[in-house]
Amino acid sequence: MKTVAAFKEIMAEQTEIALATSVEEVPNVRIVNFFYDESKKCLFFSTFKGNEKITEFQKNPNVAFTTIPTENTNHVRVHYAKVQKSELSVYDVAEQWIQKIPSYEENIKNAGQMLELYEIHFTEAIVILGMSSRETIQL
Repeated sequence: MKTVAAFKEIMAEQTEIALATSVEEVPNVRIVNFFYDESKKCLFFSTFKGNEKITEFQKNPNVAFTTIPTENTNHVRVHYAKVQKSELSVYDVAEQWIQKIPSYEENIKNAGQMLELYEIHFTEAIVILGMSSRETIQL
C-alpha cells in the first residue's frame, strides 16, 4: 500500500511529464504540464489546437510518459497508455489545474480558447522511489 500512496503523492505534487509518442517508428518526446484525476483514473494535459502532437496522436494513440521529479528522484513511469481528446474543455477542469499549478490560471484566461484538453488512460504504472525501490502497481 505504501507504493500506491507514493503514486498518489507523486501525481499530486509533480507538475510535468515527459510525454513520448511514436509515428512510423520515429519517436518524439516533449514536456507538458499535467494533473491526475484519481476519480477518473486519467491524466489530463492541454495543448494548442493544431499542434504537431495532435497529428501524432491521431496516427498512433499509444504513448508513454514519466513524471519529472524536482526535489528528489521519486517518479512514476508508464510504458503503455492511450491518449485521446477529452470531451471536457480546459474551462471544465480549470479549478483542478489552478489548484495544482496556480500560474495556469493565466494560461486559461489568455489562451483557453486556443487550448484542447487531452486525457491519458493507463492501468499500470511503475513507481520509482529513490535508487532501491521500483514497483509496478495496477490502478
